[in-house]
Amino acid sequence: MTRPNVKTFFDEATFTATHIVVDPASKKAAIVDPVLDYDASAGRTSTQSADDVLAYVEKQGLKVKFIIETHVHADHLSGAPYLKSKLYADIVIGAHITDVQRTFGPIFNVESQFSTDGSQFDHLMADGDTLELGGLTVKAIHTPGHTPACTTYVIGDAVFVGDTLFMPDYGTARCDFPGGDAGQLYDSIQKLFALPDETRVFLCHDYKAPGRDEFAWETTIGEEKTNNIHIGGGVSREDYIKMREARDKTLNMPKLILPSVQVNMRAGRLPPAENNGTTYLKIPINTV
Repeated sequence: MTRPNVKTFFDEATFTATHIVVDPASKKAAIVDPVLDYDASAGRTSTQSADDVLAYVEKQGLKVKFIIETHVHADHLSGAPYLKSKLYADIVIGAHITDVQRTFGPIFNVESQFSTDGSQFDHLMADGDTLELGGLTVKAIHTPGHTPACTTYVIGDAVFVGDTLFMPDYGTARCDFPGGDAGQLYDSIQKLFALPDETRVFLCHDYKAPGRDEFAWETTIGEEKTNNIHIGGGVSREDYIKMREARDKTLNMPKLILPSVQVNMRAGRLPPAENNGTTYLKIPINTV
């Protein structure tokens, strides 16, 4: 099995890992879960995180074909459209993005022209769909539970799981967002646990579990199966659901969930400017 090269950029402000996946033979690449910097207190975006990725791509002479979103993120704005404008790469997401758009479109009272068919993205990946990346195959595995559209991507001996799994000492994703389901997440993780134990697992986030000094974003399927504090060691579906639902009741919403979701369901594009030429993000009150 071809082993892709993986370079990771970590945005400590949002605890997000952006991965550049490279076919070493052809230098064709994909960027997974890029970040657009956002200062919520000032209402301003900037592109330093994405520019760091671009600088690496240019230095290494890479040809980026795809910008892959593992799901509609609730904790950072996506840098996908900015990178697309520079690299002319296609934006990829799971086919169930349409479920997320239909759920959150009314919450944000989006403009009448907003489409809920996923057409803001270039490729909608159903379970089992593939894309070619040089000598590598990108295979989609639908892994709902955290959100309906969560999709894991298997590329060579590496798997990019989004928020489905965290480092073994931190556990698994929450399931209390609209469309989330703890039972579905358990089933999705069992799909991942069927992969070879040596499969490299690349995470979208790390929040540094208590007692760990360094951020981390790479583990293996074998380590997750054995040591994940929420689901490792053969935890039953019933016990997992009970744990996950109880834990989720104690969690606060992510600080950037409201700006992030309304932007990321548009493939990272901001809502259209209003008649004064200014773009606004909406904050619904007492609804979510």
